[in-house]
Amino acid sequence: MEKKDIKSMLPSEIEAVLLEIGEPKFRAKQIFSWLMRGVSDFGEMTNIGKSLQAKLEELFYITAPEILRRQVSADDGTIKYLWKLRDGNAVESVVMRYKYGNTVCVSTQVGCKMGCKFCASAHGGWIRNLTASEILDQLIFAEKDSNLKISNIVLMGIGEPLDNFENVIRFLELVNHPEGINIGMRHISVSTSGLPEMIDKLGDYNLQLTLSLSLHAPDNETRSKLMPINQRHPLEEVLAACERYYSKTGRRISFEYAMIDGVNDSDEQAVVLAKIAKKLGAHINLIQLNDVEGSPLKPTSRLNRFIKILENEGANVTVRRKLGSDIDAACGQLRKNNAY
Repeated sequence: MEKKDIKSMLPSEIEAVLLEIGEPKFRAKQIFSWLMRGVSDFGEMTNIGKSLQAKLEELFYITAPEILRRQVSADDGTIKYLWKLRDGNAVESVVMRYKYGNTVCVSTQVGCKMGCKFCASAHGGWIRNLTASEILDQLIFAEKDSNLKISNIVLMGIGEPLDNFENVIRFLELVNHPEGINIGMRHISVSTSGLPEMIDKLGDYNLQLTLSLSLHAPDNETRSKLMPINQRHPLEEVLAACERYYSKTGRRISFEYAMIDGVNDSDEQAVVLAKIAKKLGAHINLIQLNDVEGSPLKPTSRLNRFIKILENEGANVTVRRKLGSDIDAACGQLRKNNAY
């Protein structure tokens, strides 16, 4: 019989299995608690009897990634991890320190299908979705290794989260569970390149998280050049889904906008962007583009002017603090540089 991934299971599901094998269901909370603390073997569960440990070993496996590479920024303490998974594939996550707490940026897929021109994540193409446990492990084991308490999560690493919808939803249920890590939804941000059907589906769950749209251009012509997904789902379609999402959840959407020299940083584009954001009540998060080796796209020299125009137009705008520049902290760079 093929073993199952126990860390992707909710306590209620573990309870059901325990009852089937003649064990008391209260053990489920103990097992779940150990899993959320990052044990890699059932033998580490010291308040579980050896007979139950043996039964669990027959039925389940526990995911536990290996650190392939760990980089620490000398500038700001940002930590970037390259994790080796059970099947030998590798993904990245980044721990960032802010005044309000520590944030982990996690990957949701091995590789990415989206092929955005400013991102290294699609190097080598898409390979597979991550399981809920593999997404969760990036938080658990980064916290263990760094000895930093993580209070915020962004699903903005390698992969398109909404293209791995079921596993991402299960991850959110696990990380939010009161018996486990218990990170509130308001401390979680999910990024998408713009999949309207999946945005609608996420809206139906009415979770109190932040949805971040990787916008990066206020017009179809520019966005299609930067993001191939825009050719399948043009801006009008994506923004309509965002409007429906906001109407369902009451949660303000964030627009991620990487500032690229001579591509999306004109005065006219700033005015159009402001109009779109105001219509949706969205917040604009400007990002200083990371230099990706081999990419012709370069960071803008017009950031301050762009901000001024947005503010004059009445848009709500901030600039994301640039972290980890000295350790290739842009999505996909570490995996790319290590030939995974």
